[in-house]
Amino acid sequence: MTIAWTEFTPWTALIGGSLIGLAAAGLLLLNGRIAGISGILAGCLRPVRGDTLWRLAFLVGLMATPALWLLFSTLPPIQIDADYPTLVLAGLLVGLGTRYGSGCTSGHGVCGLSRLSPRSLAATLTFMAAGFTTVYLIRHLLEG
Repeated sequence: MTIAWTEFTPWTALIGGSLIGLAAAGLLLLNGRIAGISGILAGCLRPVRGDTLWRLAFLVGLMATPALWLLFSTLPPIQIDADYPTLVLAGLLVGLGTRYGSGCTSGHGVCGLSRLSPRSLAATLTFMAAGFTTVYLIRHLLEG
């Protein structure tokens, strides 16, 4: 794996991170809701009257954002170096992890840490360590 330093885009990363933080803070301050994607999606799968519209709007906004980006620039190339069974297994493991961890990276890592939640700190450290370990095992021990 190599890093394309000529493609490094700190300004777009800064703007994107700021927009994520602004959206998470806005959702919390204006609606009293945490911007945890797994919880938002789970709420749509178990709909509660009067609690579904904002969830659907949030998810539609997530899916519509790449189309909006295309109005201003081209999307970066997407390269997935895995086959479908690996992607399905990875998705199931991520879903299982969000259930056991009572949230995902956006809920714990973005919203929980900003609220100084000890539970979110433990969850974030755990999934970061699991991610680092997985990448190391796959890239350096299994692929050789």
